[in-house]
Amino acid sequence: MPPGPSSADRVLELLALLHARGRLRVRDAALALDVAPSTAHRLLTTLVRHGFARRDVRHEYFPGAPATPAGGEPADVAVVARPHLEALAAEVGETVHLMVLEGASARFVAVVEGGPARRVAPRVGLLMPAHLTSGGKALLAELTAEELRELYPRGLPLTPDAAGPAAGVLRRELAAIRRRGYARNVEETERGVSAVGACVREGRHRAVAAIVIAAPSSRARGRSLDRLSGPLLVTAAAVTAQLATRGRRHAAGSGTKGFRSTE
Repeated sequence: MPPGPSSADRVLELLALLHARGRLRVRDAALALDVAPSTAHRLLTTLVRHGFARRDVRHEYFPGAPATPAGGEPADVAVVARPHLEALAAEVGETVHLMVLEGASARFVAVVEGGPARRVAPRVGLLMPAHLTSGGKALLAELTAEELRELYPRGLPLTPDAAGPAAGVLRRELAAIRRRGYARNVEETERGVSAVGACVREGRHRAVAAIVIAAPSSRARGRSLDRLSGPLLVTAAAVTAQLATRGRRHAAGSGTKGFRSTE
């Protein structure tokens, strides 16, 4: 009898499956590979650890990029967003970030600094509580009530220097974010700094990142802060549209090429 598939075989098979389907849950992987869910979870975790996959708060796995730093967003989203971030920073004269959700935290994965001498310091690589940042709140607003309860089973974690909202206050704020399309952060993470954030979407309207404009509160307070939402939403829509175009091209290419099977 020939030997059964090795762990390496399973990982490679799973990686091909992940790219073919675009998203997987543990039970889907287990069924496709004909293995126990615990084995599928271990294999998916291996892909995540090495950057070949990523997991969101819905416990779904997506293709990653091995060249992306740990916790970073896949290279295609960052590459697509970069020129738009640069144009936005030039237009508003403020620092612009790209953020992704990691569990109950939000990570800054890209930055373009604004023009004025008094700028907000870049925070690339920094991980902060999602419910205190504008980009994190914009991404949290995409989750269902059940997903939020799963994310915060013991309530909201707070940082030593930030009070943060109560859970009920956050739920009301997320509802308001869904209505207006963007989130605010008024000195919740750093005194003297305010920000607005809006989601970038990819495939089936799934939010994969958030674009954030951060500015000194002396320049962005009240209506001045809300006015930044106009160019922010335009930029987020432009990145979303470009990701959709790339997705359609990729799907068309995959459909014509496909995988060749060998006997």
